[in-house]
Parts: sequence; C-alpha cells; structure tokens
Amino acid sequence: QVQLVESGGGLVQAGGSLRLSCAASGNIFGIIIMGWYRQAPGKQRELVAAVASGGTTNYADSVKGRFTISKNNAKDTVYLQMNSLKPEDTAVYYCNAHGVAGTLITTPFDSWGRGTQVTVSS
Repeated sequence: QVQLVESGGGLVQAGGSLRLSCAASGNIFGIIIMGWYRQAPGKQRELVAAVASGGTTNYADSVKGRFTISKNNAKDTVYLQMNSLKPEDTAVYYCNAHGVAGTLITTPFDSWGRGTQVTVSS
C-alpha cells in the first residue's frame, strides 16, 4: 500500500560521510513519523534516528552529533546525513514510515524499505 525506496548506501572510509534517502509512495494520507533503523550482522535491528511530522527528532546515543535526520514533507522523503562514520556504523540501514493511508477510507500503515548497505572501512 505504501512503498519505501532507500538509496545512498555504499562503501566509505572511516571519517567519511554518506547521505541516505528514503522516498515514500502510494496512497498516503499522512505520515506521522519516519525513521532509520540499522541491523549489523548478528545483532538486532536498532533505531538510528527518527523524525515526527512536527519536526521533533530522536537519535540513538551512538550517532548523536554525527548523524542528522531531515525530511521533505512535500516529497514524503526522509534523509539521513551521516558524518564522521566509524566501522561500527557498518550495517544494513532500513527506512521505516508510520502513518495513515487512503482517501475516503483511511487505514494505518507501518512500512519498511528493503534496506541499503553501509560499509565503513577502517
């Protein structure tokens, strides 16, 4: 019903930067919150950063001061600017969106992207 497509992952050296993008499409009535999660091999998926419709942001302690989440409401797109990357940031990064879909009849949705690989070499 609501699809998320991520882009921007890749391989970067420690200390470098990457910018992830996630675009939502479909019959979207409104998005309440969009966020980025990551999952490293052998570890559970964890929240990296999230932004609510009103602009409030939330970050994992491990990325505070290095990552910045932002959004373009007109395009239903969220970005994650990642600076000063460390090898421990290596993971598959997933976009998540929670909101309401539909027009005359609305239903809540919680959608995930397929993920994009971020690899930080030391």
